[in-house]
Amino acid sequence: MSRFVEILTSWSEKPVSGHEIRLILEETTQSLSASQAELSLRFRYFLKQAAPVSHQQAFLDYRAEFWSRLSGKSYDYTLGVEVPVNSLCPCSKEISAYGAHNQRGVIRARIRCHPKQYLWIEELVELLRNQGSAPIFPLLKREDEKFITEKAYENPKFVEDVLRDSVLALRSDQRIKWFDLEVETFESIHNHSAFASHTEKKAPAEPEQIL
Repeated sequence: MSRFVEILTSWSEKPVSGHEIRLILEETTQSLSASQAELSLRFRYFLKQAAPVSHQQAFLDYRAEFWSRLSGKSYDYTLGVEVPVNSLCPCSKEISAYGAHNQRGVIRARIRCHPKQYLWIEELVELLRNQGSAPIFPLLKREDEKFITEKAYENPKFVEDVLRDSVLALRSDQRIKWFDLEVETFESIHNHSAFASHTEKKAPAEPEQIL
């Protein structure tokens, strides 16, 4: 047990990403004479977001995760994020004389990239945060609330629509070779959530570069 503590302590004040996690696992397997090791790090990642009209800035927290496994010379690394979004029901808008019900939702994404290629958390969040009816912001003034309310009303999406647009966004990035998506909306007029998911291994780029 002391060896784990020693390794974690030595890395506790250093920047950590996919490359550094591999070094941690290499150090762990060597120290313990182990054939494989896994590491999972879950944390909140704060990004500054500017309101759409007032441009007031504040930090919004995103759940994030690094997961990795080293087995011999095989290294597997997955980046995960949870991105909150707003969704507005197309059916409610269609059948109502005025208004439409909306709710907050979350896009949960896990990705793997091609060798020697990476996405930063900021990039993955940016790919996904606009896939709902409207983005979520940490700070809104009255003019911002008006803008977001109207934007969501003009861009209604079921949970399946949010998932479909998220799939297309991840497919568009050639660095990503595999992804797993879940979308959950916390329904405002039902006693349940709506849920949709998709997992996809993308075809390799032509020609694929193995580095």
